Amino acid sequence: MNLDKSTKRIAKRVKNGFQGYPQISLAYYGASSDCANEVIVEFIAEEGAQPQAQKFSSKTDARKDETIQTTLLKVIERADAKTVLETAGVVIKTC
Repeated sequence: MNLDKSTKRIAKRVKNGFQGYPQISLAYYGASSDCANEVIVEFIAEEGAQPQAQKFSSKTDARKDETIQTTLLKVIERADAKTVLETAGVVIKTC
């Protein structure tokens, strides 16, 4: 799947807002707001459950990495997530 299609499908799911559980949250991290080297995906099966997290890293911007974006979409679809949340922008990660 190409990058544009993946990012548009993820954005559409994020735009729907909270629809219930299961829920997936996406947060992008990087050294600056221009480049997100990591994305952390948190899965919450039901209200009050502990989140399960998985991290994906890239040498370039993860938001523009076709493999990572396609994988994120597949994770969302396979988890049958009713809600997809995304942290706005890039969280600056300090050493």
